[in-house]
Amino acid sequence: MDWSVALIAAVALPAGATVLGLWWRSRTGRVAAASDDAALDDLGLAPTALGSSATLVQFSTEYCSRCPSTARQLTSIAADYAGVRLVELDLTHRPDLVDRFRILQTPTTLILDAGGTASARIGGVPDAHAVRRHLDTLTGRSRVPS
Repeated sequence: MDWSVALIAAVALPAGATVLGLWWRSRTGRVAAASDDAALDDLGLAPTALGSSATLVQFSTEYCSRCPSTARQLTSIAADYAGVRLVELDLTHRPDLVDRFRILQTPTTLILDAGGTASARIGGVPDAHAVRRHLDTLTGRSRVPS
């Protein structure tokens, strides 16, 4: 192999991997508009499982190392709002949801509005401030002081 090709490959491959990694990291944890028509019926949840203002749905698996801390964080956030609940769905026991909601990583969180329709989606560990801002919008800033 020509040394110049090897040198270019030695520089380009790590640079490309770094750019890809930084791009992936910047997208993880962000609240994005839900791009599908996900709703209560697709999740198999009873209407009583929903919060009256909004519902946080966390998809996780038994072997997800970040899921327990994410569940604690989302439970704390939900407790600060009147009418907001957290529902955890274990994909280990519900593999049908992986394809339906195009879940590529755990945790993945959906934020459902009062009617049970997905209004936002978060891949990875959610940014707590972004979740609160979205809930402020959905609930009309009815946060309960803690």
